[in-house]
Amino acid sequence: MKLLCGLMALACVPAGLAGNRAAVPKEKITEFVAEKLDVTTLPPSIRPKPEKSKKTFGDYGYMTRLGDERQIHAEATPGGAQINIRILEQKASEIYVCVEGEGRKESGRVQRVVLLKLKNANGLLKGRESWKEFDGCPVIGGADRDSASNSY
Repeated sequence: MKLLCGLMALACVPAGLAGNRAAVPKEKITEFVAEKLDVTTLPPSIRPKPEKSKKTFGDYGYMTRLGDERQIHAEATPGGAQINIRILEQKASEIYVCVEGEGRKESGRVQRVVLLKLKNANGLLKGRESWKEFDGCPVIGGADRDSASNSY
């Protein structure tokens, strides 16, 4: 009986855990990312300075323009800070994007691969730097402390 219960638990737990992530839409993905991205989760050298109760491009006053079906260009004010996002790969519950922007201070141009996930249908897309590499998005610039592979 214990063996049967153990097998049932092993069979059901992965299915239950897989259901914890909300699915991202298959169409109009650039509009979805532009509206739902929590920009405070972008790499520190690219994202805007954190401000209380501000999370999205709209909250920070960024104007977003959609390039082709896979690109987003966000600009703080005309001539202000710019962030470019290119969708690299889309799966059922996650999106890999290439985020590029002018780094803070002396770091120059910064580019990173970021994994975006949606925890629930009404929430925001949360990002974190990805270990996965894409030919179209090599890591450029930024300080060592921004890297996810920091030894500390």
